[in-house]
Amino acid sequence: MYPKISVNLGNLVLSLSDALDLAFSSLAMHQQRTAFIAWELGKRAKLEEKRIENVFIAGLLHDIGALSIEEKKSLHDNETTATEQHCIRGQHLFKSNPWLAPCADLVRYHHRGWVTWEEPRDAPEVFDSQLLFLADYLERQIDRKTYILHQDQALYSRLKELADKQISSEIVDLFLEVSHREEFWLDLTSPRLYSLLLHNGPFQTIEVDINNIAIFAKLLSMIVDFKSPFTATHSSGVAQCSMHLAEIVGMSETEVKLMEVAGLLHDLGKLVVPNSILEKPAGLTHAEMAVMKQHTYHTFSILSTIGGLQMIAEWGAYHHERLDGKGYPFKREAHEINLGARIMAVSDIFTALAEDRPYRKGMKTENIINILQEQASHGIQDPHIVRLLLENIEEVRQSVTERQEQARHYYQTEVEKSE
Repeated sequence: MYPKISVNLGNLVLSLSDALDLAFSSLAMHQQRTAFIAWELGKRAKLEEKRIENVFIAGLLHDIGALSIEEKKSLHDNETTATEQHCIRGQHLFKSNPWLAPCADLVRYHHRGWVTWEEPRDAPEVFDSQLLFLADYLERQIDRKTYILHQDQALYSRLKELADKQISSEIVDLFLEVSHREEFWLDLTSPRLYSLLLHNGPFQTIEVDINNIAIFAKLLSMIVDFKSPFTATHSSGVAQCSMHLAEIVGMSETEVKLMEVAGLLHDLGKLVVPNSILEKPAGLTHAEMAVMKQHTYHTFSILSTIGGLQMIAEWGAYHHERLDGKGYPFKREAHEINLGARIMAVSDIFTALAEDRPYRKGMKTENIINILQEQASHGIQDPHIVRLLLENIEEVRQSVTERQEQARHYYQTEVEKSE
């Protein structure tokens, strides 16, 4: 059924960048704009192709270590000078991904001022980090309510004030050469920037297979889950449960791998949900639940922009749909919910019930069995999938626990220690 699964690397990374900046209109496209500026600077400096690629991808995901909405907004609005934590986390997350590891240090030092460097000033690490510093700083200075060509001169002035203090004067001069064209500013603030970067950017011809898609999915699942210690292992658990059930129902090896990716990405839309809701130690109010209900919509919206992942988008985003048509946010009915989505829904419920939450401890197996049987009998979840899970529940729970322990160890050693 799935002879070859591949996606364009540029499409994949641009969509991931999009997802990270969803929370506020003031954050929209921040990282894409930063990548565009850094890319233009790299080309103007005549850097070798690989360095340009590294600067570009680091720009697209440079705030990956800012895990909560609150932290992202504080950084973007210049409300904090505490920038080290998200830089260190970002470096660790980049190093966990072989595609991103070569530019991990650029993310680590994208807030490091020019005068603080002790390394040779012409070293690639220094120069390229400074490109990212300028790009990120400039983008955060742009007033999104003012036409860009009415503020370009003021932006020039701010950059010049930083020359040889926070930013190398050589790089400030490089920027002045790049940005003298009105086209630069109009491209930078264009709503079509995603398309421009997709079709003209460094990764337009590179395809990645299902195994590499899974590597990126693991990274995204960590960013989503690590927003809160209460969700730090959730997506890894759902992915493991989904794979286990997919094998039991007889899915092919490729389909099982796709289920893993869908499980890792099923909560991608929670990037737009504030931690105040995710960590609330009680039931959600009607208004808070309304905010929560958008997360699966955004999961579908983001994954649907990546060519080749339509099935994964459905499997992942339909996990709060119900066979009786009363789920959210799409109100799909039984005939519109395929096998993969049914497996995902059961896996999500099982994992959520088994793990600790702010308002309760993880449930005992007998309590989980009772809840799943009740949902199956009331036409909420697929009785066949529930039966298969319950027939193998100890084995499934063990494999889910082991996978979650791996995720928890990474969270405790690489994330909590940077707090």
